[in-house]
Amino acid sequence: MRAGGVTVVSTYVIWIHHEPIEGSVSFDDDLDLAAFVDTAEAAGLSVVLRIGPWVHGEVRNGGFPDWLRHRDMEHRTNDQRYLDEVKTWFERIGEHLDGRSRPGGPVVAVQIENELYDQPEHIATLIELARTGGIDAAIHTATAWGSAQLPEAVIPLFGGYGDGFWVDPDAPWDSSFRAHYFFGHVWDDPGIGADLRAEALVDGSGRPRQGPAATCELGGGMATAYHRRPVLSGRDIAAIANTKIGNGSVWQGYYMFAGGSNVSRGHGQQESIETGYPNDMPVFDYDFHAPIDAAGLRNPAFDLLREQHAFLAAFGDRLAPMPAAMPSNPPTGLDDTDSLRWALRSDGRSGFVVIGQHQPYEPVADVRDVSFAISLTGREVRFPEVPITIPSGTLARWPLALTLPSAPELLWATATALTILEGEAGPVLVLRADGGITPQLGVGPDATVTAMDGAVEKLDDSWRVDVSGHSSLRVESPAGALEILILDSATARETWVLEPLSSEHRRKLLRSTCDLWLEEGGAVVARAIGDEPASVEVWESSSRTWRRGLDAPRVGRVAKGAIRQVREATELRPPVPSSGARHRAPGHGSVVEDGAAWVITAPPWMTAEDVTVTIDWKGDVAVLEVDGTIIADRFWDGTPWRISADVLKGAGRIVLHALPMHPDSTVGLADEAASIRDDATRAFVAVDSVTFAEHVEWTAVA
Repeated sequence: MRAGGVTVVSTYVIWIHHEPIEGSVSFDDDLDLAAFVDTAEAAGLSVVLRIGPWVHGEVRNGGFPDWLRHRDMEHRTNDQRYLDEVKTWFERIGEHLDGRSRPGGPVVAVQIENELYDQPEHIATLIELARTGGIDAAIHTATAWGSAQLPEAVIPLFGGYGDGFWVDPDAPWDSSFRAHYFFGHVWDDPGIGADLRAEALVDGSGRPRQGPAATCELGGGMATAYHRRPVLSGRDIAAIANTKIGNGSVWQGYYMFAGGSNVSRGHGQQESIETGYPNDMPVFDYDFHAPIDAAGLRNPAFDLLREQHAFLAAFGDRLAPMPAAMPSNPPTGLDDTDSLRWALRSDGRSGFVVIGQHQPYEPVADVRDVSFAISLTGREVRFPEVPITIPSGTLARWPLALTLPSAPELLWATATALTILEGEAGPVLVLRADGGITPQLGVGPDATVTAMDGAVEKLDDSWRVDVSGHSSLRVESPAGALEILILDSATARETWVLEPLSSEHRRKLLRSTCDLWLEEGGAVVARAIGDEPASVEVWESSSRTWRRGLDAPRVGRVAKGAIRQVREATELRPPVPSSGARHRAPGHGSVVEDGAAWVITAPPWMTAEDVTVTIDWKGDVAVLEVDGTIIADRFWDGTPWRISADVLKGAGRIVLHALPMHPDSTVGLADEAASIRDDATRAFVAVDSVTFAEHVEWTAVA
């Protein structure tokens, strides 16, 4: 997460996990909250505690233990009977944290409650209970969607998802999702939590009433419910985050950034129709299709968000005080797929043009003959000199009137700002060429531009740069000199910007398809999965070249697990909606009794230090059983099922049980899975392959 540019990690503190039986409180093993805080701090991350006490997170009772939920009291109010129980719970958390949650410590913020929109006095009371119980921080936050009424003591945080499991299976793409792909000043999302909200919105303006525009739940993916199983692409996810930057966000918070699994305490504690919720969720699986999946591997969204986070790390101090301005000719409505989608972050002197020409499901058009006219203090900037076509899919952040210390002004550039490096003779501005757009840049009349490598074409008042791999330019004026490194889009996809953990080291620019991260001493550690290419290169500003790092000491092992089917599935009827339009998931017992079954034999080296298992399968619901105990489950959505082999080590017998998908099933599936179902003439279930891939880690750059 830190290597991906994340600086703060949040965690729920889920009461039902820690105190399922009244008076029996556990912070042991995987419930050790203090150890989590210490681990995050050691990794260079600050922490936000989402202590609730009602947290939701697809947990039964919103996280309340059953004994509390069934007690005679007005929950989530200032009923003294309820407050007395919360006071005791908060004190136990505070005692366990032992001073870690105090201003100046690793816990930088505390979120109170979740999706409570009409109890500002109660939220204020909970803050005081948390403080007296030893849970405090410099910042207190609360979720603000649903036109929430919040006390002045909290910073309201917002969210935005590209799709959600909480709508009906056959529902069209809802406007509450669609709106997040348009720039604007409205932050509220009436869709989040709406399936659990008893009342209509109080105020639909959706603008922050106090504090900055900030988020805690930008969709990092989406969970899979039984009745609806959306799958968003990496660009779908990154486009929302990019839009929020353009809208004025000063805090990019995601849900989820790293998926997981309720391995040890999953049974019966998830949201379900049986326990009064509108949705059936998996018992264990909470992979969320997140940028980092439940097996600890990168999904495509990770690389796209990593680039955005590098931009924020380098330019965030400039960006944060810049308000957002919208164009005079915005899209005509949420159905407009032809107009350019963009916004300006500017303080009047400089800024960034943010472009988001992408949305899922309904492609947006290329926009031709684009040029901008932007009024800054005392001048108007028009660019580019040669109008351009902005292709569909473009996510860009173009600098405007950018100045760096002792360097000439970069008046504008049609290439995305990535980061700033320390060069031998001054700052190096790193830009990324946007796919299908040849970079152009403008400088002041007293500046000269020289190509150090790559081709530069002089236009009347600007320069056009031919980028193949990378190009380096030098801009000189009486104000000083600026080096500009422009990476082509293919190179940028493999580029990592690693932030130093101490002032003794510099920011590093690297190129690799492997996972990379920095150790405390400044060394770069690489991780390759299986037999994937494993080269690492580091950019050297002095020579303006990529220097090859150390290669992996060996190639990781990859093997197909032996699969033997031991039982055919019972022919089942298609699932029937049991709650409105929503379907009830078959229980694990039904999957084991009625599903097909395969015995999986792992390679002998599965006990290696770090191994990932990838299961390619088709069907409806699957569970993985190890020595007679179910340890994982999955609703099929057409994507591979990746599991850390940690849960399988020492296993004597591995069995995968899976129910067929009926061609007449009406559960909502993502396009790829839906096409497979639609082409089927009878119920189908199959395990196509089980692949074991070893991870290899090494120090690539000392």
